[in-house]
Amino acid sequence: MRLSIRTSLLALALLAAAGSASADCPPPGWTKEKLLELKANKFAVEDFAARSSLAVDLLACLSSPDPQLRDGIAFEAETSWLRSGQFDHATRQAILQALLPKLRKDASDREGFTAPFAALVLAEVARTDRLSAWMTTEQRTELVTAAAEFLEGVNDYRGFDAKEGWRHGVAHGADLAMQLALNPQLDRAQLDRLLAAVRKQIAPAGEHFYIYGESERLLRPMLFIAQRGLHDEAFWKAWLTDLIAPAPLPSWDSAFSSQAGLAKRHNTQAFLLALYANTRDSEQPVMQSLAGSTREALQALP
Repeated sequence: MRLSIRTSLLALALLAAAGSASADCPPPGWTKEKLLELKANKFAVEDFAARSSLAVDLLACLSSPDPQLRDGIAFEAETSWLRSGQFDHATRQAILQALLPKLRKDASDREGFTAPFAALVLAEVARTDRLSAWMTTEQRTELVTAAAEFLEGVNDYRGFDAKEGWRHGVAHGADLAMQLALNPQLDRAQLDRLLAAVRKQIAPAGEHFYIYGESERLLRPMLFIAQRGLHDEAFWKAWLTDLIAPAPLPSWDSAFSSQAGLAKRHNTQAFLLALYANTRDSEQPVMQSLAGSTREALQALP
C-alpha cells in the first residue's frame, strides 16, 4: 500500500512538472560538468524517483544552443533510459505531455533547436509504445497528428553546423514518423496521414538541396508503411507517378533554368535512388514491385 501511494504521488509530481517544466539548463542542482560526469557513467542514476525527475528536468536542455547539453546529454540520456526500460508509465506520460506542445511552431524557438529535438525524443517515446503498447488510442492519434503536422510544416532546413551542432528538422520528423509507422496499432488512415507528410518534404518548395541524408531518412517511414501491406501495387504506382510530376514546373526540361527547379530535381532523384537501392535486391513481393516502379520513375526524370 505504501509503495502504491508513493508511486501515485510520484506520478502526480511528474505530470505537474511536465506541465510547468523549468526552462533552466542545466537543471537546478546540476552543472554542465556534473552532467558530463553523469554521461561518462552511462547516465546511471540508481534512485528511480531521482532519475524520473531528472528526465523531466533535462527536457529543457533540448532547447539549448550548446550541442553538448542538447544532443550529447539531454537526447542521449533520454534515449538511454527509454531504450533500457528505466521509466515507468507515469514517467513516459510526463515526457510525452511535456514534448507534444514543443512540436508546434513557436516564435520563442528562434534558434530552431526545440522542435526538432522534441521530435527526436518523441521518436524514442513512440518506440516504447510500439514495442509494448501503453498509450491510449486517443494519445496515439494525437501523436500521429502532431508528428505529421510537424514534419510537413518544417521550413527550417538547416542541418549541421560546426559550432551549433544539428537541427535537422526533416530527418528528426521522419524518425518520429518511422517509429509510428512501425506501430501495428496504427490503421490505414493514420499511415496515410504520415505518408502525406513525408511526401510533402521529399522535394519541398524553394531552393534547398538536401545534403545531410534527409532523403534516406524520409524513405524509412515510407518503406515501413509499404511493408505493412495495407496499400496495393496500384496505390504505389500512382504515388510514384505523382512524385515525379514536374508541377509546379511546366516541365522537367525547365528544371535546369532555375535553382528551385534544380533543387526539385535533385531532391526527387535522391529519394528515388535511395528507394531503388533499398528495394532492388529484396525478395519481398511488395519491395520487388516498388523496385520496378521506382526504376520506371527514375527513367522518366531527365
